[in-house]
Amino acid sequence: MGPIYADLIIKGLKTIDDVPERHKEEVQAILSQSNEG
Repeated sequence: MGPIYADLIIKGLKTIDDVPERHKEEVQAILSQSNEG
């Protein structure tokens, strides 16, 4: 689910606040990797 939420955040359809607590850490890691590349 992490990559799905990250993709929605990148597209502007969701924010990190919309992500369930159990997935936030994974999503933040994915987003930080995408910002570095």
